[in-house]
Amino acid sequence: MTIAVIFTSRRTPDHDEEYAAMAARMDQLVREQPGFISITSVRDPLTRQGVTVGYFVDEEAVRAWREHPEHAEAQRQGIADFYEEYHVTVASVSREYGSHA
Repeated sequence: MTIAVIFTSRRTPDHDEEYAAMAARMDQLVREQPGFISITSVRDPLTRQGVTVGYFVDEEAVRAWREHPEHAEAQRQGIADFYEEYHVTVASVSREYGSHA
């Protein structure tokens, strides 16, 4: 069963360059993880609210990503420097459909 990790956050107005570099590195790193399927991320530049949704093949893949040493360090730095607030939801995907252009 596919697992979705939904990360919502509001960025601080500080550390924009460091955040951009860290976000780019995490995007690259997650794509290399066993069990990774896809990721989508958006952020409103005015409110600084963002949503990132990552999809993984199972809970084991999600756990491995959460505990990856470089990702764990990024999480610590995010709490300390990048986010005013954040929330993580992990959900099982029971249905998925759509169209492709």
